[in-house]
Amino acid sequence: MPTQRKTAIVTGAASGMGRAMALCLSEAGFDVAAVDRNAAALGTLPAPIKPVAADLADPASFDAIVAATLGAFGRIDVLVNNAGIGQAAIRDDQRRKPIRFWEVTPEQWNRFLTVNATGPIMMSRAVLPHMLKANSGRIITVTTSLGTMVREGYLLYGSSKAAAESSMAVLAADLKGTAVTANVLVPGGVTDTPLVGDAGDRSKMLRPEIMLPPLLWLVSDDAADVSGRRFIAADWDVSLPAAQAAEGAGAPVAWLSIARMPIEPG
Repeated sequence: MPTQRKTAIVTGAASGMGRAMALCLSEAGFDVAAVDRNAAALGTLPAPIKPVAADLADPASFDAIVAATLGAFGRIDVLVNNAGIGQAAIRDDQRRKPIRFWEVTPEQWNRFLTVNATGPIMMSRAVLPHMLKANSGRIITVTTSLGTMVREGYLLYGSSKAAAESSMAVLAADLKGTAVTANVLVPGGVTDTPLVGDAGDRSKMLRPEIMLPPLLWLVSDDAADVSGRRFIAADWDVSLPAAQAAEGAGAPVAWLSIARMPIEPG
């Protein structure tokens, strides 16, 4: 009896890293639901990738994405939380002219939190019942370098991505004892995507495809027991066996390597 194809949802799949990851998973034999609010760009993805036009700022989008994926493929095995908004959406030259803490408006803060933090959390929440019922699943969330979370001028992007990272640490802890994993994957530097805006010489930036070797390992059977980790794609040595490359590029998710749990009564 032939093995049933697995299904992956990739958000922010119309361009940049999301597009590269959607194409990669499709070529690797996955059925892929590619999610983005840019329906026209989604339409340029090749069949059999299924385009799912949705705006993660809409609370109704999460269940709609799951329903569309199940309707097309009947299962959900992998979720790649990649969709995000960058500070170039506020000011294209923000790397040279930082957006200071006191310049951020409540509307901007809410938008960044909604897309970069709430989106991955609610998307994960929407797929989890199906993964837990199937006793299998991989949740991979793209955050950012830890340095970006605390650098000057990065309240909007850095802090919202830090919230997403923290949520994945909680999720991994909550999933202990299940066959569903939660991990973080970051490129490790400025990557040539529309998100970064005017960030310098694009020929010197990381390529979106840098995400593919660790992604393919994370969705493989070899990573079935890997959870609560963050992987830096730029540190992934493709000359090594994947497990060794993962060891060199991985660390505990969020800040667990320096965390001390609080003293509690009892």
